[in-house]
Amino acid sequence: MRITIDTDRCIGAGQCVLTAPGVFTQDDDGFSALLPERADGADDPMLKEAARACPVQAITLESE
Repeated sequence: MRITIDTDRCIGAGQCVLTAPGVFTQDDDGFSALLPERADGADDPMLKEAARACPVQAITLESE
């Protein structure tokens, strides 16, 4: 699975981090980022829910 975060849209709400902390983190400015070792997020059961929880729909998931 390919995960993309639109950094221009992200407002730093942190819902992705709260929902799927094994895939997402927040950078030094408080915006969403992917954990480097989990960039595909394939085995995280909460990944799709984290994308849905984003209040500005900044997270896109694409099957590879």
